[in-house]
Amino acid sequence: MIRLEDVTKTFASHDAVHSVSFCVEDGETLAVIGGSGSGKSTLLRLIIGLIRPTSGRIWIGDAEISQMSEAELDVVRLKMGMVFQYSALFDSMTVGENVAFGLREHRRLKESEIERIVREKLQLVGLAGSERMMPGELSGGMKKRVSLARAIAIDPAVILYDEPSSGLDPITSAKIDDLIIETQRKLCVTSIVVTHDMASACRIADRIAMLDRGELIALDTVERFRKLEDPRVRAFFRAVEMEEKEARI
Repeated sequence: MIRLEDVTKTFASHDAVHSVSFCVEDGETLAVIGGSGSGKSTLLRLIIGLIRPTSGRIWIGDAEISQMSEAELDVVRLKMGMVFQYSALFDSMTVGENVAFGLREHRRLKESEIERIVREKLQLVGLAGSERMMPGELSGGMKKRVSLARAIAIDPAVILYDEPSSGLDPITSAKIDDLIIETQRKLCVTSIVVTHDMASACRIADRIAMLDRGELIALDTVERFRKLEDPRVRAFFRAVEMEEKEARI
């Protein structure tokens, strides 16, 4: 479903992503981990076409997007949903209007059909009956759920998550993990989840990829990833464990 071939993105003289190649199979969930500045968010922006690679090729299904025009990219993006780190809801719109936004922009549907889809997607994320609420009335976890409902309203084949548990308490984070797992199970979507949360990555993913200074240094199943002896992988595990201990204190 997603394939990167030797992708590099250079800003000035710095490679934010350097010679990265991997595939994500249809229906698979890949977690991408790494420290700040490792290139995780740049990778997502490349995959959704917000920025273009300096070199290399990116495939979404059978479409190679790196040289596409914006009009051509818009067609491919209709297959993709994005859940942003801070939800990115429109504060002046109701929950229902936020979820319906993509449908009204990109689909020619009757209003009754849009309302039906909005109800269906909000129910799927556990927010049935919340259409008239405003973003300011929602908790952080609820905003993430609305963001996911908006992403899946267009029935995408691919969902990209940017730090879905960022800023949430452990209990709410676990609920978001459950929601990602349930969404993948029910909709059979292909997912890439960028996260710094190692426990979350191990829980939701089929495979884990790790970036370090823009380079892909590890990619394996969750079970095998835990056993990797690469010192950069082990250092990341230790740093995460220290953060978790400090949080408990």
